[in-house]
Amino acid sequence: MTTSPRLSVLDLVPVRSGQSSSQAIAASLDLVRLADRLGFTRYWFAEHHNMPAVAASAPPVMIAAAASVTERIRVGSGGVMLPNHAPLVVAEQFAVLEALAPGRIDLGIGRAPGSDPVVTALLRSSGPTSDVDRFPQHVQDIRSLMSAEGATVRLTSGQVYDVHATPAAESVPTVWLLGSSDYSARLAAELGLPYVFANHFSGAGMDEILALYRDGYRPSPEHPAPETFLTVNVSVAPTLAEARARALPQARMMARLRSGKPLGAQETVEDAASTPLDGLTSQMADEMLDRWIVDEPQAAARRVRELATR
Repeated sequence: MTTSPRLSVLDLVPVRSGQSSSQAIAASLDLVRLADRLGFTRYWFAEHHNMPAVAASAPPVMIAAAASVTERIRVGSGGVMLPNHAPLVVAEQFAVLEALAPGRIDLGIGRAPGSDPVVTALLRSSGPTSDVDRFPQHVQDIRSLMSAEGATVRLTSGQVYDVHATPAAESVPTVWLLGSSDYSARLAAELGLPYVFANHFSGAGMDEILALYRDGYRPSPEHPAPETFLTVNVSVAPTLAEARARALPQARMMARLRSGKPLGAQETVEDAASTPLDGLTSQMADEMLDRWIVDEPQAAARRVRELATR
């Protein structure tokens, strides 16, 4: 008997040429309604900054909007880039979300900044926040702040001060660690947390990193066994040629990003097909498409199942 993997959506809220940010956000809310009706498991919003083709800069706001128009699907962040935010702010935002949609909120946490150095500096201009070196401690702080027990802070005077994320929800969001290297896999295993492997970046080392996570996993009360999923770029259409044409705008944008080319709104399918790229960037886009699952429906479904089994 063939089992079907559970499917979810990671949304960067793409903004295409000729489309406003308002229209892009409306399109994402239409998509989350559809995913809810079709039985998808999760719908996560990414955090990226200063990218004309991406409107996903504030996951908690998008999560609140998505939760308000859905009934059963889990909604969350893929992820909140913790170095950009104070742990208490993240804990309180997701406490509010959990109170709005009890039992349906995921807090996916990433260690990367999600932008270039200039924007990263602007995000942290109000003072020290969750710097990368303190990432493990700040993950733990967020978990404590959202728990019923809360966290304690010892002041310089020696006084112990109790802190809770408010409002106090009856349940807490599920915390996931995101990563594309062994760092977050090791940390997730050590903390007894679920882990997401960002396979859509490149997929390098996927088997080894997932094995590292599972072999080193330390059970926690909330998660007695390791739990993981991975991301993959998939484009499906009635024919292989159409599936490739629909995937091309995203591949071209990623190729421009990685080669340092100027970025604009995401191209339409027609523009991507009619506007040539320079040789190296075009080669990068073609190589990405070869790594993605780009196919007609039955073949794409088979390849997704094979990847999940692997």
